[in-house]
This record gives sequence, C-alpha cells and structure tokens, in this order.
Amino acid sequence: MRKALVGSLLVMRGFFASAVAVLAEDLADIRSRGEVRVGVCLDSEPVGFRDLDGRPKGYDIDVVTQLAEQMQVRLELVEVSVPTRFEALRSGRVDVLACNVSATTDRALEFDFSFPYLRTGIKMLVLRGSGIANVDDLDRTHKVAVGRGTTADALLRRRAPQARQIFVSSGGEAALLLRQGQIDAYVQDSLIVDFIARGLPDRVEALPETYSFDAICFGIRKGNPELLRWLDLFASLYVSSGAYQKTYANWWGETPPELTPVW
Repeated sequence: MRKALVGSLLVMRGFFASAVAVLAEDLADIRSRGEVRVGVCLDSEPVGFRDLDGRPKGYDIDVVTQLAEQMQVRLELVEVSVPTRFEALRSGRVDVLACNVSATTDRALEFDFSFPYLRTGIKMLVLRGSGIANVDDLDRTHKVAVGRGTTADALLRRRAPQARQIFVSSGGEAALLLRQGQIDAYVQDSLIVDFIARGLPDRVEALPETYSFDAICFGIRKGNPELLRWLDLFASLYVSSGAYQKTYANWWGETPPELTPVW
C-alpha cells in the first residue's frame, strides 16, 4: 500500500509540474518563440483605442511597442476588455497584460505585477451645473457609470453603495450617456476622466477630488520570476530614461504623475 501511495504521489507531482510548465511563459520561452503576446484594451482613448483606420493607438500601445523592441521580439497585440483581461492572462492567451491595470493586494493573490509604468487615481465626471460636488453626494436617485470589476467599481460600492450603478465598457460610452442625460456621473481613472473633460469643456467637468493613487503595472501569471524581473527593469528604466515623461506628454500634453525608478 505504501508503494502504491508513493507511486500515486509521484504521478500527481509529475502532473502538477507538467501543468505549471504548460502554463508558464517565462522570459526564455518568449524569447525562443520570438514573440510576446500582450493583452491591451482598445476602448478608452487615449490609453488604448483604434484610430480611424482601425489601427491600435494610445499610451499603452506606445509603451508595449518599446517593451517588445527592448525584449528583441515581435509584438502581438491581443485585444481584451476590462471584464475579460485577467481571464486572458489566466488561460495563457496572453503573456503580459497591459490594459490600464491597477495593482491591488487582492489581485496580487493570483497574479504578479511589475513596477509601475504609469500612475493615476480615480475621479468623477459630471455634467456642468449638476450640483454633485463629490462621491459622498451620490444617493439612490443618481445613476453612475462605471466599468465592471474595476477599482472604480470597488470604490463606488464602498463609498456610495446606494447609487445606481450603470456598467459601461468605455469612456466614450459613458460620455455619450452623460451628454444624453441618461446618467448623472462617471467614475473612472483620472487619465480617462480628465481627457473627456478637456474634449467637452462646455458640457462636462472633472471634479477636483482624487479618490485613490494607483500604480499602473504589467500583469503576468505567477511562477515566472525571470519575466517579472525583466519587466521590473524595463519599467524602471522607462521612467529613469525620460521615456515615461515623453510618452505621457505625447498623449496628455502635460507632465506625468511622479514615479520613482529603482534603477
């Protein structure tokens, strides 16, 4: 019986080792393949979107283009959405996730996150003259747009659980609903909220308060220490070299939030 038990344990250990090997896409595997598959969201200008010709554009696209160049491999962009992005990473459909991902302790239980390559915070967008001054003014009569499963979603549930949440897939959709009077506010990253407000200065305003200070990072599956260390180095040098400031200014026209590089 003991021999049978030992044999079963060895078989199970071999099975799990094989499963981990199949799921892992470490740096050596990516380099051997000659291609890195990066999950990006293309529904939130200027972080990630498609231009009039359907080509991917935006801040995240510029960053991962630099990432692939420095890794010396081809870049394959895989379009994901906020609701599907972590499943795409979990299933192995992408090697790296770069979809305006905020690193949180809850998410870090399942995934690993690199040093940040961007910093943002959650803000609220409202119609001018709405009378809403901050998130604490929201009550059950207010309809508030938010992305499902985002850090903004979690904040709204915590700070204004009585508000009626309307789930949207993009900033553009939220801006349209706001202009049509179908919602009272939109809660999202300041990167998107401020961009919409600058484009519609006579109709909407970004309220000044920032409700969080979030690190935007690359996400990968656990068990890939070499890839994580490489991404940490890339993100740190991206900041210290001035590429962060240049790329950010290209899309927002201003100095970016401060990041402290390690290297």
